[in-house]
Amino acid sequence: MHESLLPMLENMAVEVTYVPHIKKDQVAELLPFYDMLMVRSKLRVTEELVAAAPRLKVVARAGAGVDNIDDGVLERHNITLLNAPEGNRDAVGEHTLGLLLTLFRKINSGDAEVRKGLWLREENRGEEIGGKTVGIIGYGNMGKAFAKRLAGFDCEVLAYDVQAVTKPFSYVKLCVLEEIQERADVLSLHIPFTKNNRHLVSEAFIDRFQNPFWLLNTARGEVVDHAALVKGLKHGKILGAALDVLENEKLSTLSLDQQKRLQFLYDHPRVVLTPHIAGWTHESYQRINEVLVQKLTAYLHALSK
Repeated sequence: MHESLLPMLENMAVEVTYVPHIKKDQVAELLPFYDMLMVRSKLRVTEELVAAAPRLKVVARAGAGVDNIDDGVLERHNITLLNAPEGNRDAVGEHTLGLLLTLFRKINSGDAEVRKGLWLREENRGEEIGGKTVGIIGYGNMGKAFAKRLAGFDCEVLAYDVQAVTKPFSYVKLCVLEEIQERADVLSLHIPFTKNNRHLVSEAFIDRFQNPFWLLNTARGEVVDHAALVKGLKHGKILGAALDVLENEKLSTLSLDQQKRLQFLYDHPRVVLTPHIAGWTHESYQRINEVLVQKLTAYLHALSK
């Protein structure tokens, strides 16, 4: 956690045990003595882990995604979940825009060529965001943050979410998924990973797009079927892709098929890859703590009433 967390919690009169280097198999031994567990993404919160924590009332996830918490386990034990998507949404919005600009203006290839002594202007002629239709799937904190940064680019923005959306921006059109597939030139994913949306972007999903499109994924790698992604790139249905997340981010454990797909992405001139850093800035690192502490304060205040 960012170093700002401990003094903020102590100011709330919360007793803190901070053990960032604890081994996973040691966590259960500590849990019987604690009312709250705060985690990042590496610790999986399972039924077995929660069963070892009879006092546990709160699990606080320092970040946005909660896919490291097994479905239903907290609800079964009446444990409150707090997370902090508000803390890194601006970072994700900026990074997604940066990925789109990098794709459209061929920034990676231009930089690499100049460093090799090549000055190829025509080969690096790019695209403009203006005039394009950008489809956003998932219009919560992250999707809205990306849409906010598109406001000055004279593009049309479509947004779809399975949840009811409050306070959409005036220039964003809320629509059904089918309209995005019918009209979008760019698709940006901002949805959490759940068992229901694994491989949402499948071969059939891609085939429903009327126009060849550019794909941005700063959500979770598992929502995209990477075999379908590779096929879409090969056949020109997907014009290019910018991925901050992969189907398997533990690169030393890739299966043979995953290695082949990743090598194809490495070699593709219109693919940009970053190592799951969309929400990872110096500012968001601290802001996540601030959001969690605010939510914990509100939770404790409600308990005291």
